[in-house]
Amino acid sequence: MRVHIATDHAAFELKNYLVARLTEAGHEVVDHGAETYEPLDDYPELVIPAAEAVSAESGIGIVLGGSGNGEQMAANKVKGIRAALAYNPELARLAREHNDANIVSLGGRMQSHEEAWEIVDTFLNTPFSGDERHARRVEQMRAYENQG
Repeated sequence: MRVHIATDHAAFELKNYLVARLTEAGHEVVDHGAETYEPLDDYPELVIPAAEAVSAESGIGIVLGGSGNGEQMAANKVKGIRAALAYNPELARLAREHNDANIVSLGGRMQSHEEAWEIVDTFLNTPFSGDERHARRVEQMRAYENQG
């Protein structure tokens, strides 16, 4: 699976860890940065291009920051993105099954690297259920996004 990933300084180490784990698991990783640790970088400049790539490819992605909140908000500004903040595997699973989320957002300061991997692995390996009620709700969001 092709996976887009981006972070700011606050989760730089976590991003590097996840890139290695994703690669080991056989995923093609597209790293949108940060490329180096820069304590004053701004997450929108890194997260938005990753979200645009996910949207353009109808793909899947991971955005990271200190809490994951701002990164989720930035990603959700991109048309076609349904980014979900997940701080445990259950939320990651539900985001995929019920909301057809295409980006998971994690806080680099919120869990261990191994716990983050469990969240990401769950997210990537959980399909959208396709249940009529969930599909209807996703379509309602898509319609609002397209028509206002």
